[in-house]
Amino acid sequence: MTVQAILESKGRYIYSVEPDERLSAAVKTLSERRVGAVMVMRGARLDGILSERDIVRVIADRGPAALDQPVHTVMTRDVVSCSQTDTVGGIMEVMTNSKFRHLPVLDGDRVVGLISIGDIVKWRLNEYEHEQKALHDYIKSA
Repeated sequence: MTVQAILESKGRYIYSVEPDERLSAAVKTLSERRVGAVMVMRGARLDGILSERDIVRVIADRGPAALDQPVHTVMTRDVVSCSQTDTVGGIMEVMTNSKFRHLPVLDGDRVVGLISIGDIVKWRLNEYEHEQKALHDYIKSA
């Protein structure tokens, strides 16, 4: 299976913030959208990604005053991404080895979605349930 199949199933919602927004506004976006990361975009260009981990790290280092800083001072700049044609197994390996929980999905330079480890787990569980049902039906018919 490919990333494209997951995006078609879950949707291609792109939650983003501007690099110059205050971190407190980005935290509010994460909370309202009930997501663990947002892309940091200037127009259609991906500048970085901001995750809950980034926020916890900066507050631990700088205290609550960090919430007044611009997102671009906190975000992860070197973003690892994937494409729609990448396999689920391949991105699982990247996420596990790199300890990422979110990967932007790009089509060239254009952001087309975001895949989380939760999306992958949900997809895999659904896949296993279908396989189990098919095996059960096969055994019943034999």
